[in-house]
Amino acid sequence: MDCSICTTMPFILRPPRNTICAACYEGARSLISLINKFDGDNNNHKCIEKSGGNNVISSSNPSCKGFANVLKWVKEMKDIEEEVNDKMSFLGEFEVAFRDEIHTDILVKPGNNGPPIPAHRALLAAKSEIFKNMLDSDGCKEAPNEAITLPELNHEELESLLNFLYCGSLPIDKVEKHVYSLSVAADKYEIHFLHKFCERQMLNSLSSSNALDILEISDVCSNLTLKDTALNFIVKNMEDIVFSSKFEAFALKNPHLSVQITRASLMDIKNRRNAM
Repeated sequence: MDCSICTTMPFILRPPRNTICAACYEGARSLISLINKFDGDNNNHKCIEKSGGNNVISSSNPSCKGFANVLKWVKEMKDIEEEVNDKMSFLGEFEVAFRDEIHTDILVKPGNNGPPIPAHRALLAAKSEIFKNMLDSDGCKEAPNEAITLPELNHEELESLLNFLYCGSLPIDKVEKHVYSLSVAADKYEIHFLHKFCERQMLNSLSSSNALDILEISDVCSNLTLKDTALNFIVKNMEDIVFSSKFEAFALKNPHLSVQITRASLMDIKNRRNAM
């Protein structure tokens, strides 16, 4: 038989049953070391024995049960990954229908008088209760040349929004460019998955250069988790942010957020003094 884990060994090199190749042997040793940390058994390394020059998993040591469970878990995770990949490939056909405008029956217009984008009523309604209500209105029930307008998005932002609705993801360059506008759209149209997607992106990219932008968006979208994280980051990096070129414009535009930054900073100073 092949290696019992990776099944990659050629026929002429196939070892006896229940054996593993050299690469998997090293990986197994690492896994056993991890198991040792949990069960305190320092003899787990005996689970892998040498037999005729091959690495054989021995069943004589009770500690091998833990190793076998790890192998079972790895296989289950691999099966789940393959299933998810198959589902993603299957659902990717929605992207083809959008890209090739297959049986589209509604036009979605941006707010900057840009060209409308053909889409599918059923998909829009399924992704957003707000879209469903808009499409149920009398003005959108007749001919497929009827349109709905999303005034807060320009053409490029609208295209990215629709791409996400059809695919569930976006290329990283589009995410970085449109994350703020997409976050606002997700909040307005109650697209919860997109809302979480944008939140994760902003949390992962939070820095001194964009903290004020993220704080502003979190306030617009009433995202308390994002807002608290941005506030704490700003407080910890006050000098870099408050003396930056964009802070003055931010303060003039968002005086209430400037007050919150000041209060959060004073509370941080107070807490640090009390901790001394």
